[in-house]
Amino acid sequence: MDRGGCQMSGGGGGDSSGPDNSGRISLEDLESFSEDQLSDSGNGSLEERETMQEEEESVRLLHYWQDVARGHQVEVAPEMAEPIQQLTTNNQGHSSREHVPFTVLGRKEKCGELLYEKRQYEKGHWACTTMREETYEQSICYGFMKIMRYICQQNSLESYLGMTLPIVTVVTTDESHSTISNDVKVAYFLPTEHQAQPPQPNDTDITIEIWPAATVYTRPFTGPTNEVTIIQQINTMAEQLEPAGECVNDSFMVAGYTNPAHINRQNEIWFLERPRGTRED
Repeated sequence: MDRGGCQMSGGGGGDSSGPDNSGRISLEDLESFSEDQLSDSGNGSLEERETMQEEEESVRLLHYWQDVARGHQVEVAPEMAEPIQQLTTNNQGHSSREHVPFTVLGRKEKCGELLYEKRQYEKGHWACTTMREETYEQSICYGFMKIMRYICQQNSLESYLGMTLPIVTVVTTDESHSTISNDVKVAYFLPTEHQAQPPQPNDTDITIEIWPAATVYTRPFTGPTNEVTIIQQINTMAEQLEPAGECVNDSFMVAGYTNPAHINRQNEIWFLERPRGTRED
């Protein structure tokens, strides 16, 4: 299977001589590089210097991703240099991105802590790929890299589509919420300008799906996302919801606002409300 240029390595932490891993790479970091941070002086004509700076910038960004990701047992392959460069260049150094639109319907708090938020998401087009790897971490890594390439250029428009957040992964569990299935769907919400006519992916593993309007219960959490943490979050969320039968109980979503290699990921667990007439007593 083409894993989109992402592999899991068996090594431990990153090279201590590399970049400071306390600033672990994220989508925020990737798109906030400025020309001052990445430019380099050189001789020759202006055109030659600009070409050289562009090539050096691409290599620098790739090495930064590789060094940081290696500390999280993820290897970023060289062919990801172009998508990484395109995401940075097309964002023009700004960190703002389009978020999946929603309306807040309600919130439940206890002692100042947000237990969950109830939201309404409208119907929309999503680019999706389903991965089946040995671990959840591998599946989201491979899926993210495929989606990243689709966003950057591997689409029918042959152009950068624009980044949206969050990237959503759909997981299924057994009845007791103790085991996650190996099948993991990674989904990217198409920007507003592409919703009416979604660009088609070049990668046949990616499909364009229409997700219906839905009511979602969400709870934020930080840190790495793996089988253990997701099961913990699912069970914690289930305890907060009353009655639990209002929500789908075997399929859940993890919304990621930072990339899969980031150890302090900003995430949410999503529970999908059952349509009326199908709820459990």
